[in-house]
Amino acid sequence: MTLVLENLPPVSFCPTETAAVEAALIADFEAITGRSLYPGDPQRLFVEAVAYLIGQQRFLIDYAGKMNLISHAEGAYLDHLAALLNTSRLGGQAATTTLRYSLARPLDFDVVIPAGSRASHDGALLWATTAEATIAAGALDADAPAQCQTAGAQGSGLAPGQINRFFDRVTYVSSVANTTTTMGGGDGEGDARLRARVQLAPERLSACGPAGAYRYWALSASPLIADVAVWSPAPGQVNLAPWCAGGVAPSAELLALVHAAVSDQARRPLTDLVQVLAPEVVEFQVAGRYWLRASHGARAGQVQAAVATAVVDYLAWQRAKLGRDISPDELINRVRAIGGVQRVELAAPVYRALDPWQAALGRADGGLAYGGLADE
Repeated sequence: MTLVLENLPPVSFCPTETAAVEAALIADFEAITGRSLYPGDPQRLFVEAVAYLIGQQRFLIDYAGKMNLISHAEGAYLDHLAALLNTSRLGGQAATTTLRYSLARPLDFDVVIPAGSRASHDGALLWATTAEATIAAGALDADAPAQCQTAGAQGSGLAPGQINRFFDRVTYVSSVANTTTTMGGGDGEGDARLRARVQLAPERLSACGPAGAYRYWALSASPLIADVAVWSPAPGQVNLAPWCAGGVAPSAELLALVHAAVSDQARRPLTDLVQVLAPEVVEFQVAGRYWLRASHGARAGQVQAAVATAVVDYLAWQRAKLGRDISPDELINRVRAIGGVQRVELAAPVYRALDPWQAALGRADGGLAYGGLADE
């Protein structure tokens, strides 16, 4: 089982309180010289300046020590710790889609769309085909896979038809449009995610196929992957279900990417039959009522807005991790924490335990209705 870093006790390599340093220096000065240092005394001001410098030095010593611990390291320090385990930070990933090139009318000869042909939705973010496509004689269109030319999350989420402007004109072609929602774009790996992979890195050294090794290689396939479930439904069989950041189901392209990452002959035991599957989605609805204390009636509008935000945050929390049980208590606690809420009654959801490969996706169609004021 992976150690939970947050459960480790606090650590300090040296005291960093400047006030304590200042008090110790003044006491030593007075003991040595036999005279008191009063506020405003030039010598006291000098001692205070020295205490400040020593405090800063102690802070740097403490910081440098913590940067050698996986639980505290950040930025370039974490990169160097990761390098000790032959692990590097994942860079940004470009989104992908499918572009459809169409003719105004059928032609009696083939029209070739070269690989690298570019299109855009705004004239700034470009998409280039990654393979050649051909509109056959008598046909009206042909599809080609395309990739965003700028890595990062900004390439994701464009609906079908939004990428419809030529950047490279193709002879005879009258229009271009994406046929699928753009997906797969991700920014570079953050510290928290890299820290989790560094913890898992020793697992990959095993040749016996532990769950941690599969999890490490799946997470290493793309910075978009936030969680991975690994289980064995039968001897010799290994199933993986990746889940994307923000509680988003993985695309077919991402599933294929994970499968390639975990199926390498140097990583997968020879006897393992590996399948990479989309997580099973368990849907639920939020419905219920809440009441406000009579003494907070003047704040009803503010409280209603806060409750709506709490519901949205709860739904995001619920879908952020695979296998997270559907918990009505979590929603009740979030709403009750809002100042002025007297009580909460939920009709839905009800508690449900989830398997590690399941993800809870909630809807707030009904939401939490305001029930009015209640006596305290």
